[in-house]
Amino acid sequence: MRTSITMIVPGWNVGPYAPAALASLRAQTRTDWNAVLIDDASDDDTAEIFDAAAAADERFRVVRHGARRGLGAARNTGLTLVGTPFLGFLDADDELTPSALAVLVGALEETGSDFVAGAYTRLRPDANGGYREGEVQPWVKAATAPARRATTLGDHPSAGGNIVAWSKASRTSFWHRAGLAFPEDRLYEDQVIAQQMYTRARRFDTVADVVVRWRVRPDGSSITQQEERLEVLRDCLDAMEGGLDVLRTAGFPAAVQERVHLILTMDLPRLTAIAHSHPDPTYRRLLGAFTRRVWSQAEAARARLDPTQRSWVDAVTLW
Repeated sequence: MRTSITMIVPGWNVGPYAPAALASLRAQTRTDWNAVLIDDASDDDTAEIFDAAAAADERFRVVRHGARRGLGAARNTGLTLVGTPFLGFLDADDELTPSALAVLVGALEETGSDFVAGAYTRLRPDANGGYREGEVQPWVKAATAPARRATTLGDHPSAGGNIVAWSKASRTSFWHRAGLAFPEDRLYEDQVIAQQMYTRARRFDTVADVVVRWRVRPDGSSITQQEERLEVLRDCLDAMEGGLDVLRTAGFPAAVQERVHLILTMDLPRLTAIAHSHPDPTYRRLLGAFTRRVWSQAEAARARLDPTQRSWVDAVTLW
């Protein structure tokens, strides 16, 4: 059987989670895949788990970084090893749903589009030491449902709300043609890439199916659970502004307004709650300056805020 898609699976110290991620690949209803497992110089048992997977299933290949280089660099390492028509990403602490590859690759084979984006849910720890799966969140639904075939960002500006790398599958030729590569030495590395994908694609598809379950780690060790750190906040804000810059420069004003609205109603409240109790006033100053810059671009997005939302955005702009 010809292999259709290479899944790039980076991991650093993901020993507690990698077995489930790799099992979700082995459980795919579509079996014509291979996977590049990139161990980013872990110091737990990640390397051993990756090696065991490769020893048991020839579809897995292991690559090791001699020193930790970060998620963006690990994904870029994987990109250099893709020799299949399609490619995708799976973080080694998440899980694919069983039909994920069948749905994603099937859509691309049907339409000839450059990439396809699917829906995702979150796995949150429960009181019994397991996980419970949440619902598809409104911004994810807005980006992926109803299913669309061969669309563009001009026709579907809400698609830009799906900013993660791991809910998509792409034609490998698209990555080469568009000159795509992940930023390195920074966090939130997939936000700018996602907007470059939307703006550089000739056409893309969306599917409403849940293709990934995104894990919330019980120990709080993932980057999105450490936004109280100033260096994490800086990269988070830089990524959001970088994504807006891509949309604006490419000439998609409706997509800019959709993304600004999401930032103001989803990201800003979360970061504001941290800022209120943060001991370092630098956190509030950084968030205030960011909010002023985003607010200056809001235009149509302002009209969609209710009075309560508008009042606290106004308050944050004064920090």
